[in-house]
Amino acid sequence: MHSSASGWGNGLLGVIIFSGSLPATRVAVGGFSALFLTSARAVIAALIGAAVLGLLHQARPARQDLASLVIVAIGVVVGFPLLTALALQHITSAHSIVFIGLLPLATAIFGVLRGGERPKPLFWLFAVLGSATVAGFAFSSDGSASLTGDLLMVAAIVLCGLGYAEGAALSRRLGGWQVISWALLLALPPMLALAIWTWPSDWSGVGAPAWIGLAYVSVFSMFVGFIFWYRGLAAGGIARVGQLQQLQPFFGLALAGFLLGEPVAASMVAATALVVVCVFLARRYA
Repeated sequence: MHSSASGWGNGLLGVIIFSGSLPATRVAVGGFSALFLTSARAVIAALIGAAVLGLLHQARPARQDLASLVIVAIGVVVGFPLLTALALQHITSAHSIVFIGLLPLATAIFGVLRGGERPKPLFWLFAVLGSATVAGFAFSSDGSASLTGDLLMVAAIVLCGLGYAEGAALSRRLGGWQVISWALLLALPPMLALAIWTWPSDWSGVGAPAWIGLAYVSVFSMFVGFIFWYRGLAAGGIARVGQLQQLQPFFGLALAGFLLGEPVAASMVAATALVVVCVFLARRYA
């Protein structure tokens, strides 16, 4: 019981932190290119992770863990940040946030494939219904849709679900913050090279909001959030705690609407509410 409660508590904190990721990315791509933003956030987070690993004298991961760490790095250090940054050049953050409703399904699928979990059949019924709702909304004409942006978001969700599930399974042995720290260090050489290659030639056009967005996605989205999220998934179960992401669209839409002034259409709220109902029912059978 204590493990389950700890899992839900840590998972909720992770979701709250991640809810600001897409709005912050949307702001940051107004001043930085998608490639520079992706690489810079990874480099900054990797330096933080390296400092924490060194201060706490953490042993290096075993050789058999390297493949899993590479998968985590591809999924959540490179894939999701890059694809969402590219998507947000075509769609609003409010529109993109609804795609987060697909993450619980993606995480659960990879939890079965990579984490050895076995949810009940009814879980899949409600999970698929929720995903179908998201897909229907994405391809509806709400005025902010873009086929390119939508496809980039779907690809981002797939890679993110893989990175979440792989990292959660590995966290049972290494610990949550250790997993993201080592994954960031593995990705540091190519990300540093990319940051140098895409270094802005003129910084005068980069405003304070873009810097704040970069700081948020680097420190919170790329490092702090994963400490709680991986710990929650490992303690409470990948498929079960992963359903907490049903709350992320609500938090994210609120941030996009109130902080960025983006329009939040009634169809967005309706789609998100229906997804939440489906995912809540799926959680009961996880």
